[in-house]
Amino acid sequence: MHMLASAGIESEAQLRELGAVAAYAAVQRAGFKPSLNLLWAIEGALSNRHWQDVAHDDRLDLLLALDHFLGHTN
Repeated sequence: MHMLASAGIESEAQLRELGAVAAYAAVQRAGFKPSLNLLWAIEGALSNRHWQDVAHDDRLDLLLALDHFLGHTN
């Protein structure tokens, strides 16, 4: 995927090492404005699930992890 490669993620091994949240954040830092569907899709690819299943089942956990990763506080 072009966005991942532009963020310096060029292999499945790199993607697995980073995980979905860090990979999504790397895409943002690379200057893209990805929708959350990318986060669901990355997690789906890593866990061998359809992105819609991820969005339904893991949405809150992933959003909280992203918020924590980015250093946002409420």
